[in-house]
Amino acid sequence: MNQTLARTRSRASAAGYHLSWAVAQRLPERVVDPLLRQAADRTTRLGGPGVRRLQLNLARAAGTDDPAEIEDLTRAAMRSYLRYWGEVFRLPRWSAADVRARVRTEDEHRLRAAYASGRGVVAALPHMGNWDLAGAWACAEQMPLMTVAERLRPAPVYDEFVRFREGLGMTVLPMTGGPPPLPVLRTYLEGGGLVCLLADRALASSGAEVELLGETAKMAVGPAFLAQQTGATLLPVTTAYAGEAMRIRFFEPVEHRPGTDGARAMTQTVADAFGTAIADDPVDWHMLQRVFVRDFDAARRR
Repeated sequence: MNQTLARTRSRASAAGYHLSWAVAQRLPERVVDPLLRQAADRTTRLGGPGVRRLQLNLARAAGTDDPAEIEDLTRAAMRSYLRYWGEVFRLPRWSAADVRARVRTEDEHRLRAAYASGRGVVAALPHMGNWDLAGAWACAEQMPLMTVAERLRPAPVYDEFVRFREGLGMTVLPMTGGPPPLPVLRTYLEGGGLVCLLADRALASSGAEVELLGETAKMAVGPAFLAQQTGATLLPVTTAYAGEAMRIRFFEPVEHRPGTDGARAMTQTVADAFGTAIADDPVDWHMLQRVFVRDFDAARRR
């Protein structure tokens, strides 16, 4: 009975996802965007584990413990998050010119110089703004990229996301359920490629403890290890909305340091860049999961 219920829910979830994608692609933005804002406000009012974790993360990002301020930040952050989904649904219909028109860059020369060197680039990004739009921009600018995707459930949703990203020009490797991604990523980087990885939370026990927004957090150390192993440039990159457009911000390349301690130090430098960007635009940080060690500890005590 439980397996049957799980399969039914999985099929319903996949069907709802495909319906949302189809509707958002066909209706004009002036119709879809107000609906997304209403959905975001309703989700904020209902709360739930993801919203509560978002509130805790936003309190650190904005440096506040005022309940009214945190509520306003959460509402704005959920609107930003639903804006991301609306753009994802529409991205397959946008031309390269459309993508470029929606993007503004800051210190783009840092990416251009690193890519032109031929040594490969590991771009480490947080869950901010629209990282898929950033990837589409890079592909439109003749910098095709490789990335790794966490397997979503139900499986049809994951498969749809892979097709979506590949349609934009990206090469997508599964984190699990396929060949180990690290050797493939290393080969791609050694050939001078661009690898983009979301890095503001650790998905495995190999994460590094760093200081983020004044508190101990756990972040992915994989980007630093890849840069060490291949000699590629490690480049922190963040995205945030700026009116109708999105700003991609390229930080200084991270200095290479050897060994495990060096990888942690490199990850700390990435965390410093992320912290600067998140503090500047906290509502565009779509982090509905635990990141800070204190929250993991509290969950274990319950």
